[in-house]
Amino acid sequence: MSREPSGRQYINYSFFKFLPAWYLLTKKKKSDLWSKLEKILKKYDKSLTLNLYSTFGYRPETDFMLWRVSDSLELFESMSLAILKTGLGPYVSTPYSFLSMTKHSQYVSKNKNIDQEGTRIKIKPKKKKYLIIYPFVKKVEWYLLSKAKRQEMMTEHIGTGHRYPSISINTSYSFGIDDQEQVVSFETDYPEDFLDLVEEMRSQKARAFTERDVPIITCIHKDLQGLKKIFI
Repeated sequence: MSREPSGRQYINYSFFKFLPAWYLLTKKKKSDLWSKLEKILKKYDKSLTLNLYSTFGYRPETDFMLWRVSDSLELFESMSLAILKTGLGPYVSTPYSFLSMTKHSQYVSKNKNIDQEGTRIKIKPKKKKYLIIYPFVKKVEWYLLSKAKRQEMMTEHIGTGHRYPSISINTSYSFGIDDQEQVVSFETDYPEDFLDLVEEMRSQKARAFTERDVPIITCIHKDLQGLKKIFI
């Protein structure tokens, strides 16, 4: 029995690392491979939402990241295969790839005092200069609390976030489809604001129920030419 589309989106943050063999290639060989990569990225940019980021120089296990938003999981599959078939396959690894989906937040949608960010099932990246990826898992004890108790702590958490208007949040969920439970990404032009926000949240009650929230990865937004200048 067929069902109507849910309207939810698949979210993927896919990180890539150039292997040492990449740096032994001639500039011409690297340029040829990069041109093939650009063609793939431009092609799929018409079918899904695609944003590019650098993590080069300060995150040792990753060099760049593709943030992909799509209505189809299969598009991630075909695009990733196309990238490797350009000839880049022997020269890159993928240290992280986080998969999640959008859904309505149970903590935001019914709270009239809080901006309705959590009601969105469509994510539209704002392309701010920095993007911070934040996957996390809650302790089992969190889910055993009453809905009212969890709502109380989340209201404090979300309210704190809204005191930092330079930061935009994109919330997605991974229950049962990937290792983490949520992947939250934060877009901002001012990383210092995000640092202060997280420090403030560390002393709040909800923090005691966090099981794991690493790796946290800060990314710098780039266009194709910006990435090319780094790696060619």
